[in-house]
Amino acid sequence: MPGTGVTLWGGLPGEVLIRFGVFAAVFVAIAVWEACAPRRCLAVGRGRRWPHNLGILVLDAALVRVIFPTAAVGIAAIAAAHGWGLLNLVGLSGWSSVMLSVVLLDLALYGQHVVFHVAGPLWRLHRMHHADLDFDVTTGVRFHPLEILLSLAIKIAVILVIGAPVLGVLIFEVLLNATSMFNHGNVRIPRGFEHALRWFVVTPEMHRVHHSIVRAETDSNVGFNLPWWDWLFGTYRSHPEAGQDAMTIGIPQFRDPAELRIDRLLTQPFRDE
Repeated sequence: MPGTGVTLWGGLPGEVLIRFGVFAAVFVAIAVWEACAPRRCLAVGRGRRWPHNLGILVLDAALVRVIFPTAAVGIAAIAAAHGWGLLNLVGLSGWSSVMLSVVLLDLALYGQHVVFHVAGPLWRLHRMHHADLDFDVTTGVRFHPLEILLSLAIKIAVILVIGAPVLGVLIFEVLLNATSMFNHGNVRIPRGFEHALRWFVVTPEMHRVHHSIVRAETDSNVGFNLPWWDWLFGTYRSHPEAGQDAMTIGIPQFRDPAELRIDRLLTQPFRDE
């Protein structure tokens, strides 16, 4: 970015700095918000969950950097340099290209998420995210490493197909990290404001339904950033049947708190109990 000393190209001190800075700021903000105004009482608590959830995050980040060193933003730079992708072919550029790419990437993420819920082998990977016994900011960063790598490969394919510009991909990546932590936050939001907010972004009240132990509710409210796809494709559910306070978080197979350990998390896709 001119005048900042931060580069957005290649493999990428600028990207890392921006993404880590926003991630750290949002994580701390949500964690403080949870401590000051929690929405629900935690069943297990931070001490037994956070070291393992954050350990998974560190492992995910390390694997991505080793296996996909340029990551999504670098792929967007390569696509732009070669004129690959639909947006490049039609000559769309500027902010219209940036914003359209963010929306299209979010739609692709919604579609991927739906498939991960209905395809058996993919659900086995994704269910580790749902097996958390509580719902807070660290749930939003708890994904199996194999799911992370597969998701990144899918994202790279989508970027190449649509020709998403570098800035659009960077904005999407930053938003995805931030909104994943926000919509998993165990935070209390005034009801009227929350109802207005869910017109524009997936809120914790909306996404918490997705972490219900009731499978029909687990398969609802699939979006991460934008709520519109759930309305458009019929996966929206306004509230859990048991209510936000009484609903049970998690999935039936892994209710033992021992399953919260990082070694057990990594083997969950290969076990049924």
